[in-house]
Amino acid sequence: MPLEWSGLSPELLLVIDRTGAEPLRSQLERQIRTAIRTGRLQVGERLPSSRELARRLGLSRGLVQDCYAQLHAEGYLVARVGSATRVAAGACAPPTPAPGPPPAASPRMVADFRWGVPDLNGFPLADWLWATREAARTMPTSALDYGDPRGSSVLREVVAGYLRRVRAAAADPARIVICSGYAQGLGLALRALARTGVHTVAYEDPGSPATTSSTAAWAGLSAIPVPLDEQGLDVKALDATDARAVVVTPAHQWPTGVALSPERRLALIEWAVRRDAYVIEDDYDAEFRYDREPVGALQGLAADRVIAIGTVSKSLAPALRIGWLLCPPALAGQIIENKRLSDRSSPTLDQLALARMIESGRFDRHLRRARATYAARRTALVAALAEHAPDVGVTGLAAGFHAVAQLGASADEQAVVTAARARSVGLYGMSTCRSAHSAAPAQLVLGFGNVGEHAVTAGIAAVGDLLRAR
Repeated sequence: MPLEWSGLSPELLLVIDRTGAEPLRSQLERQIRTAIRTGRLQVGERLPSSRELARRLGLSRGLVQDCYAQLHAEGYLVARVGSATRVAAGACAPPTPAPGPPPAASPRMVADFRWGVPDLNGFPLADWLWATREAARTMPTSALDYGDPRGSSVLREVVAGYLRRVRAAAADPARIVICSGYAQGLGLALRALARTGVHTVAYEDPGSPATTSSTAAWAGLSAIPVPLDEQGLDVKALDATDARAVVVTPAHQWPTGVALSPERRLALIEWAVRRDAYVIEDDYDAEFRYDREPVGALQGLAADRVIAIGTVSKSLAPALRIGWLLCPPALAGQIIENKRLSDRSSPTLDQLALARMIESGRFDRHLRRARATYAARRTALVAALAEHAPDVGVTGLAAGFHAVAQLGASADEQAVVTAARARSVGLYGMSTCRSAHSAAPAQLVLGFGNVGEHAVTAGIAAVGDLLRAR
């Protein structure tokens, strides 16, 4: 279908040369023909009215009307009384090769246990629209300027108060930098660390090897994996490396689901002080714990050694692209400068809308609903596994919106994933979260954030025999 431009007369770039020998009407006819032949103007598209085009080009309206009449006679244009002049159906760009047959439609998934995606249907759209309107209505015109690279002072104040209240963080608005999600936040932090002489950053294994390694390389650092156990990151193994920075998920380790034990927390801070090192804390889904209150942020124990990164990607939606860094005093200036050089600052209206969401209590209300939703889905997952694959163990905290399924010792992780896909069930193996991509032990990371309770049950029922296979 042709584009339907709004307004009385859509614009069209044409250039008239008054110093050349070619008559003005000939120039106009030639340029419109070329625009149609090359596809700049598609079949059915409106041209500017003769009056408006004459005004823009400084020509007489009669000249433009004569041009349109000539192109109409040649079959390039079509005009009807009371309607706009449009590109005729027979006038178009040279034919392109016929496209091949469309790809076969993918079968509808029974359930897709993809990790890292929250409940998109549960996004509080009405509250977000309200907050956006309120932010636009009340913001001063000065907020439309480039502003502070750290982000809106309003949101930084609100985020600081929120994190002090719910995460026990040592949050100073002056050292908070608003960023476009975790990936940008990690990049800003690693680039700042590289400027201080850090050459190597460590990360949890299993964890997010692709994200950390690629971001570290972009910042000019090397990245090395460090193992973990049931207490979280192995700090002794970390101490045996030359790393002076480490990325951790202490509240709910991604993807194993363990929490960093109190002893390991203290050991990690001691390592950072002794090595003149820094901890990058990914606080990615700390809002969602169902068996008890979540532990506080590691940053609250050592604000001078921990860079905390938080976002609304899991609590609201990834598409919002809003996050924040809590910066240690020694690194704040460099991180702020990195942000300024990166994109000056994040979109102000979205920041103000988020601030209104949090201040109004609508954000907390949404989180309460989301906790209940995810807790019910996790319960449905555990119950479905107990019924259809009772030998499969489920590990990890009762938190977040993923769980780890322990397959049998002889299970082939990739074979299970492939066979499940043939049954329209999306399963995902732990191997992609390991630095060496090892498939042993065979485990599945089952995301249920964007999978309804009925789909959780139906999906596990459909692949129960595959999970039971030894």
